[in-house]
Amino acid sequence: MRLTPEINGERLLRRLSDFAEIGGTSVGGVNRQALSKEDCAARHLLADLATARGFKVFQDPIANLFLRREGRNPAQPPMLVGSHLDSQPTGGRFDGALGTLAAFEVLEALEDAGYDTEAAIEVVAWTNEEGSRFAPGVMGSMAFVGAAHPHDFQSLTASDGAYFTEELGATLAALPLAEMRPLGTPISAYLELHIEQGPSLEREGLAAGVVTAVQGTRWLTVTFLGNAGHAGTTSLGYRRDPMVAATLALSRLQASIMPQDEDARLTVGRFSAHPGSINAIPDKVTFTVDIRHPDAASVTSIDAKVRAACEEAALSQRCSVEITTSFDMPPGSFSKIMTDRIEAAAQALGLSYKRMISGAFHDALFVARVAPAAMIFVPCRDGISHNEAEYVEPTDIINGARLLLEATLKSAR
Repeated sequence: MRLTPEINGERLLRRLSDFAEIGGTSVGGVNRQALSKEDCAARHLLADLATARGFKVFQDPIANLFLRREGRNPAQPPMLVGSHLDSQPTGGRFDGALGTLAAFEVLEALEDAGYDTEAAIEVVAWTNEEGSRFAPGVMGSMAFVGAAHPHDFQSLTASDGAYFTEELGATLAALPLAEMRPLGTPISAYLELHIEQGPSLEREGLAAGVVTAVQGTRWLTVTFLGNAGHAGTTSLGYRRDPMVAATLALSRLQASIMPQDEDARLTVGRFSAHPGSINAIPDKVTFTVDIRHPDAASVTSIDAKVRAACEEAALSQRCSVEITTSFDMPPGSFSKIMTDRIEAAAQALGLSYKRMISGAFHDALFVARVAPAAMIFVPCRDGISHNEAEYVEPTDIINGARLLLEATLKSAR
């Protein structure tokens, strides 16, 4: 008699702990940035675990890693489940890793029960979701769906001086047991489990979020150019100070964009001045702007407001300004069929949930371009993420994995 697959919670929690040691920081976080030696080590461990269970291991030219459990019909496109293993420089142990390891637990639960599915089910660990070491993020899923190609990134250099092409080659070579496959192998559907990265589920006492859409994201790089000068001898009338221009623009934007629209997000994550001397007026100030909104027209409107504020501030200080777009991902909706399946799975398991929009972008948004896709969120403590203090209760981890298993089975049928 065929057994009903069940999540082994103890095994999943142990796996999360084991992977957190790869790139683990002194205060319990993780520094496992994309294509680093730590990222390679995590990929290798996951591939070894898959091989030990008899699953097939593949990778593609962007180093997306796939673990395949065969189904009855090898001609049918596989069901894909997964997330990513890379982290922020001071990241947490659950962002990405939870979704990848819960997906692997789904495969193991099926194998433990001897449960056959019509189509194969594959776990994926996407390359460089975070975009912290090499920008942009979601690089692996972008290449998978044809929105980018590995060649597009060959000139990238990391903040640590590493070259993307060399690091990608080393990552691919580190897994000789993985069979190469082309980009964009057809799939039938995609599911991704992730921490919410916000406080709403925890505050409302809900076990899960059924993610229906992801808001749009646009990244700008703003550079103000002025004249360097002596801090003590250059009077106001002779200054062309890009620092003053930058702070004027940002003060105006921070006072207007988010206060006037509760759905808008505007964040400056990087800021630098050249030459960076304490007693010199800088000649160049550069910062990044992260714009997010669920509505595509609003993203464009905020972009225009950023440009107008910067140009006005530059003019007032007799400086010039250059603005470039480094990343642009429009908002997207997930498949109603898939979100309905997640909702039905939550009801079958007796788990409380709500439908919600994701404030962060994820690989699932790109995968949704080529197959029905959706996401499951689980609560994280105080909504903290991209932080070493990131934490998910064991009960929420296990419930999330149970929901992922049930939704996967509904999709695989």
